[in-house]
Amino acid sequence: MTTTTSRRTALVTGASRGLGAAIAERLGADGWHVAVNYAHDTAGATAVAERVSAAGGSAHPVRFDVTDEQSIRQGIAAIAGRSGPIHVVVNNATGPQPLIPAERQSWDDHLAQLRFFVKAPLLLMQAVLPTMREAGSGRIINIGSEVTDLGNPEMGHYVAAKAAMHGLTRSWARELGPLGITVNTVEPGWIPVERHGDVTPDDTAPYLRGVALGQMGVPADVADTVAFLASTGSRFITGQRLAVNGGKTMA
Repeated sequence: MTTTTSRRTALVTGASRGLGAAIAERLGADGWHVAVNYAHDTAGATAVAERVSAAGGSAHPVRFDVTDEQSIRQGIAAIAGRSGPIHVVVNNATGPQPLIPAERQSWDDHLAQLRFFVKAPLLLMQAVLPTMREAGSGRIINIGSEVTDLGNPEMGHYVAAKAAMHGLTRSWARELGPLGITVNTVEPGWIPVERHGDVTPDDTAPYLRGVALGQMGVPADVADTVAFLASTGSRFITGQRLAVNGGKTMA
């Protein structure tokens, strides 16, 4: 274990599987107590917390809806009562991401994405801000997507919401910086996880043609980047987008 904290608390939303689970386990390995947020999958979140503990870390599952203000208040209070104030928030939770042709996308389709990528980060930031302000430090890490640069077709609702999420990052970085709080966006490429089902080399071949490193990423690639942004080593980095996609996009 590489201990870079004194068991301060990190909240990872949507952490019962996929990238969230990998992020939670990586932060646990770095010495954070990890609040493993989930909405439905109790068994998955419990298993993630158990894996963190088995590796010598500290974690517990916490169930609340990141898009509901009352649920967030209750969840944050429960975390604080168990492990103390939250120093790091990783906004990873997401909902379904259906492909919908532009002419059929409704405003409700857009709102469904904005609930996870604008409303949820906003409510969580407001919930943890008082204790971060008191501590004079904090980390907010938004999990974005390379689609904001690629402009994937039939995903305008999702692309727009992820772009708006980074807009929050930039505005909050300027506003919260004087309080000692950094805000950054991590933008993964296509990294197959459980929700993608079985992915074959034929499935990934078209995507890989544009990846400079010539290989697919794995969840640990994203988790390592988040861990860096949560660490003291990132203390002078804020308002940034870090693409974790092997060079699929380049600023």
